[in-house]
Amino acid sequence: MSVRELGFSETPLGELTLRRRLEPRLKNREVFEVKLGEEYLMSSLFTAAEQLLATLGLKPLGGDLDVVVGGLGLGYTAVEALKNEQVASLLVIDIFQPVIDWHRDGLVPNGEILTRDTRCELREGDFFALAHSGFDVHSPMRKFDSVLLDIDHSPEHFLDRNNGSFYTTAGFNAVRDQLKPSGTFAMWSDDPASDEFTELLRSVFATAAATNIEFPNPYTGTSSLNSVYVAQNAA
Repeated sequence: MSVRELGFSETPLGELTLRRRLEPRLKNREVFEVKLGEEYLMSSLFTAAEQLLATLGLKPLGGDLDVVVGGLGLGYTAVEALKNEQVASLLVIDIFQPVIDWHRDGLVPNGEILTRDTRCELREGDFFALAHSGFDVHSPMRKFDSVLLDIDHSPEHFLDRNNGSFYTTAGFNAVRDQLKPSGTFAMWSDDPASDEFTELLRSVFATAAATNIEFPNPYTGTSSLNSVYVAQNAA
């Protein structure tokens, strides 16, 4: 297997690596991967759920939309959001400046799309801290139409154990307070949909629903499941 390291950085959470490789199971298809230590953060091989995060999260909304994406990864959620012509501004927040730099330097497939679209801003920041203080540090009282989150593996599996306090009533109340009256909060999970977590969202938002997303997995020869949760404020 041909593997090339395109980027490397030491971070407080571990070694951050960008790799490009050819996948022999798929006729040497080019695959980009982001790893944090030994954990895979993102692969260009599996993007269906990340793209549907944007599609499903924005579907209930109309008019000119101001959107926040928590977690840049390889940019698939952000690019899908920009396909929606109603999106007027897209603020993408990532805790790792190197990930933003990889996009600006053209090292990943979606870098040029995101950096050339004038609606899109890539900004370094701690999404979970900003959830309480204001996602836009230049305008902390700014309200958004939608917040799309793809950072942790699931509501129970965190990249940083400190993130766990976000997945609570207090954490979701903080996000809700930054949304416009009919705004949406949507979140990706590597796990199948959880009824318990959906009910937690319903305790904060007016509505909440979860969708399981099935996609082929060439490593197992079967299908895998991710999920997307969409919660919405009262109109």
